[in-house]
Amino acid sequence: MDLTLLKQLVIPSSSKIVLFVADGLGGLPREADGQSEMEIATLPNLDALAARSLCGLIDMVGPGIIPGSGPGHLALFGYDPLMYQIGRGVLEACGIDLDLRPGDVASRGNFCTLDEEGRITDRRAGRITTETCRRLCSRLDQIRIEGVEVIVRPVKEHRFVVVFRGEGLSDALSDSDPQAIGERPLAVNGVGSAAERTAALVNQFVEQARGILKAEHPANMILLRGFALPPTLPAFPELLQLRAVAITCYPMYRGLAKLVGMEALPFCADLNEELRTVAANYDQYDFFYVHFKGTDRAGEDGDFDAKVAALEEVDRRIPDFLALRPDVFIVTGDHSTPAVLKSHSWHPVPFLLWSRWSRSSGISRFTERACVQGPLGTIRAVDLIPLAIANALRFKKFGA
Repeated sequence: MDLTLLKQLVIPSSSKIVLFVADGLGGLPREADGQSEMEIATLPNLDALAARSLCGLIDMVGPGIIPGSGPGHLALFGYDPLMYQIGRGVLEACGIDLDLRPGDVASRGNFCTLDEEGRITDRRAGRITTETCRRLCSRLDQIRIEGVEVIVRPVKEHRFVVVFRGEGLSDALSDSDPQAIGERPLAVNGVGSAAERTAALVNQFVEQARGILKAEHPANMILLRGFALPPTLPAFPELLQLRAVAITCYPMYRGLAKLVGMEALPFCADLNEELRTVAANYDQYDFFYVHFKGTDRAGEDGDFDAKVAALEEVDRRIPDFLALRPDVFIVTGDHSTPAVLKSHSWHPVPFLLWSRWSRSSGISRFTERACVQGPLGTIRAVDLIPLAIANALRFKKFGA
């Protein structure tokens, strides 16, 4: 959808939209019984809501493309992720309110575990505590490299942000994270001669970090990915005339919302606190983006049963969302994370959109196989926001 067209069609309204994103929602059947996590889970509230909602599948980027969380969320917010590309480092930095200057290069960092041969045995260092992350980041923040200022800040658990600040830096850099167990961390390479100096500076930082962390366990090394300069995006609230707010538990998703101009409230501890925060702020905003991480975390851990449990946790809270009486209520994900793959996948993601004006899809369950039978079939994720705006009666007629 053309963002310029959306801006031309939007009209003021007091209607309210709630977008609930269960990260990594979609799954795949396991071999034992041929059923996915959504098919095994007991989801009476979501099933009942799906029966009276518009349902289908959404493709986050394009057929066969495996989306990261950044592109997936941008698409959900109506931005073409092929046109607006944002590196993971910027998202993490914004998520913790780390102010970036023009020319800063930010990177997402993981503490990881290496064996005696220097091979990765755990990309997340056993998901160390946030307190341990803070202690280690404090040590890494002492690194000094001639020609660049290095800023290291903790995010959550094994995650951190490193910002390189100086003249003439480039974000055209490869990752040091091979995103695979059993591999060695990679050297960072510049993509083109203009980025070679920046790559050399980053590699100096990595080698100093190696020395600092070598006696630590399990976090004895770092992995860097998603190098990025701060982008400029059209503001979501201005485009759609919405007072928009993000309510999240994890920094990166808060960062995404801030980059598109949403207000981002302080982090919540869990879904219960997120719901309380929505209720407490319900009169102040028109659009609520609420993020749930548990589904994705279980999928990436390859824990099928934990993902089922996370889905059932979401289902138990659906009545609380509906009790707020939103004019439009959407449940979907930013990508699929099947437990059988232990990673993001290219599979389209189920969605349901309820409003007083939505035509029901006539399905009885909220699952991948049921949603593909919806009247829209598989659509582009960027088309979900226009459907939400239309169902909120916030569009005027197009043309004569």
